[in-house]
Amino acid sequence: MTDTEIEITADLVRDLLREQHPDLAGLDIREVAGGWGNQMWRLGDELAVRMQRMDPTPELQFNERRWLPVLAPRLPLPVPTPVRSGEPSPRFPKHWTVMTWVPGDPLDCSSISRGDHAADALAGFLRALHVEAPAGAPVSGDRGGRPKECTDGFDRFFHAVVPDALADDVRAVWDDAVAAPEWEGPPLWVHGDLHPANVVVSDGTLSGVIDFGDICAGDPAWDLAAAWVVLPAGAASRFFDAYERADAGTIRRARGLAALRSLFLMLMGRNGDLGLPGGKPAWGPAGRAALDRVLKG
Repeated sequence: MTDTEIEITADLVRDLLREQHPDLAGLDIREVAGGWGNQMWRLGDELAVRMQRMDPTPELQFNERRWLPVLAPRLPLPVPTPVRSGEPSPRFPKHWTVMTWVPGDPLDCSSISRGDHAADALAGFLRALHVEAPAGAPVSGDRGGRPKECTDGFDRFFHAVVPDALADDVRAVWDDAVAAPEWEGPPLWVHGDLHPANVVVSDGTLSGVIDFGDICAGDPAWDLAAAWVVLPAGAASRFFDAYERADAGTIRRARGLAALRSLFLMLMGRNGDLGLPGGKPAWGPAGRAALDRVLKG
């Protein structure tokens, strides 16, 4: 049995806690639906265990362990904060982390009904996050850079899922992002993976941000794409007004990156419909709705 085939169960999680953090082993353990690179288990009312699953290396968990304690105190929305580290063992030869639990429902399983409030909340969160990253901040090979560096990925998603009737319009949005002026400021902290499964909502509005494994230094347009990917129709304009720092070129790049992320969600949704490993059926409708918002501007 390979590492990726190890079945992660509540009994396994409890055994690992007994071995490495016995003071937590008596808490209630409940599986959390979803997840891709990692599998989540609730641990009592205030904690969660993040188990490395499909991520090929532990680097994403290491990024969260290293940087979330630094970033979390200044962010205006709740984010998961590591409290204990789990090391590989004969029972489970991968890394795992005990983190604080962020209450709310993932947006891919819920909806935002208070669009103006959510736009303001997301803008405030990203204003606080998007500060100059230190020299030791992680640099991602596929996030935080120029849109044109992602053209191969865009083309792959485009040919896989874009309906013929939308092809010209989607291609135009991407080409405009590639042609837009590049980010000339210092590399900023970027979440890098803002989409409906990585934000949580409560009472109809954004109430937390999760999964910081792709945190890196780069172009803030990668996160500003959430204006279309996360927020409901009609909220992008208010979001950019509240964010205040995005010039026209940055918004053009963000819109193209939103198209890229929308196509990725649509592909993952299709894979889920086909029963393929890692597929997420709920992501398909979320991605198509996001693409419609992108095309409307």
